[in-house]
Amino acid sequence: MLTLKENLTYAQAKIITESSQDGKSMYMEGIFVQGDKRNQNSRVYPVTEISKAVKAIQEKIETGYSVLGEADHPDDLQVNLDRVSHMIEKMWMDGQDGYGRLKLLPTPMGNICKTLLENGVKLGVSSRGSGNVTESGSVSEFEIQTVDIVANPSAPDAYPDPLYEQIMNGHRGNILLDVAKAVNNDSVAEKYLQKEVLQFIEKLDIRRS
Repeated sequence: MLTLKENLTYAQAKIITESSQDGKSMYMEGIFVQGDKRNQNSRVYPVTEISKAVKAIQEKIETGYSVLGEADHPDDLQVNLDRVSHMIEKMWMDGQDGYGRLKLLPTPMGNICKTLLENGVKLGVSSRGSGNVTESGSVSEFEIQTVDIVANPSAPDAYPDPLYEQIMNGHRGNILLDVAKAVNNDSVAEKYLQKEVLQFIEKLDIRRS
């Protein structure tokens, strides 16, 4: 079985963001896995495979299993708690695509993703799972481990370095993480986080279009 990761931009995933009435919670909803379409990795996920995988992960959620996701994704299927940014609330099929809804969590990476979205950054999603791939690129025995949040490229053929790695490498990134840890229920820290995020965006050139 191979580790399979597939990125979808904000536009490709048709992401919709919404906040709770009290403004404390934020959600992202859209396409999490595309079916019957050759992707940028030259792989095709048959609708039957996606449907089975979506059904399996939804059954886990319904039985109380917490499907956690990260800001960016690692090279393996392990979920790293220090990078968790959200929890997937549900997944379902609509036509040939697997849709999902996730809730941003009040973790350091969740706070950063929330602030990025509030400031106009269009974040995408990336499925992370396992399966077999034929020579023609058709995927079989597909299983979804989770769906991660990823930064979109500013140019069509240029994907930026992973957001998490950018945060961890550099002085401002370390400040950003420290503030994100303190932001919960602290309006002063929240305003300071917004300031740091805006400066961080300018440095990384994460475009809003």
